[in-house]
Amino acid sequence: MRQIILDTETTGLEAQRGHRIIEIGCVELVQRRPTGRTFHCYLNPDRLIDEGARAVTGIADDFLLDKPRFADIAAEFLEFIEGAEVIAHNAAFDVGFIDAELARAGLQRARLADYSSVLDTLALAREKFPGQRNSLDALCKRLGVDNSHRDMHGALIDANLLADVYLALTSGQGQLGFESENGQVEVTVTATHVQIRVRPRVLRAGVADLAQHVARLEAIEKASKGACVWMRVDAA
Repeated sequence: MRQIILDTETTGLEAQRGHRIIEIGCVELVQRRPTGRTFHCYLNPDRLIDEGARAVTGIADDFLLDKPRFADIAAEFLEFIEGAEVIAHNAAFDVGFIDAELARAGLQRARLADYSSVLDTLALAREKFPGQRNSLDALCKRLGVDNSHRDMHGALIDANLLADVYLALTSGQGQLGFESENGQVEVTVTATHVQIRVRPRVLRAGVADLAQHVARLEAIEKASKGACVWMRVDAA
C-alpha cells in the first residue's frame, strides 16, 4: 500500500477568502515504511501573507517572489500523489486549499479526491483520545515523537513528524481486535463527512493450536472422570 503524508502552509486560514498555498511537503510510505521519496516546494501566492501565518511559518513575502506558482508544479505534484492514500492532519484544511488551487489552475479534475483517497489523522486521534488535545505537537508529546527541532511550522518538517505520529498512532491496532488488512483503522474524509471503517482481523487456529486444544480437553476429561462438558460439545 502506498501512502503520502501531506502538509501545507498557507497565507491565511480561509481558502474561500482567497488565501493561497505557499508551501507543500509530502513524504512517501510504502507498506508503512518511509521510502525516502519526498515532494517539497515553496510557491508564489501572488498575494501577501497574513501576519499570523508569517509568525507561524517564518516565511517572508520577499522569499516567495521568485518561486513557482501552483499551476507550474501541479502536474508534478499530482503525479506524486495519484493513486496513493493521502494522510493529513486536519485534512479538511489541506484538502480545501488544494481543491481551490486545482480549480484556479483550470484543471478538469479539480478535486484532490479525483486523484487520491484521504485519511485524516485528527479524526483518528479524536477517536483514540477523546476529549484530549490532539494537535500535532500534543500527539508528538503523547506518542513519544521527538519534535525538539521544530521551532517553526514547515510543510516538509511537519509531514515527516506526521509520518512518525501516524505510524505510532496506528501501531498495535491488531492487539485491540481492530486491525484491517494492513493493520490500521481506515478514515476517509469527504467534503461532507468523515467515515471510519474498521475491518476485524480473523485469526484461525493452526494445526498445533488444535492439537493443544484437544490435549487440554483430554486432560480435563481425565481429571474430571468424564465430566468435561467441552468434550460433549466437540463431539456434537
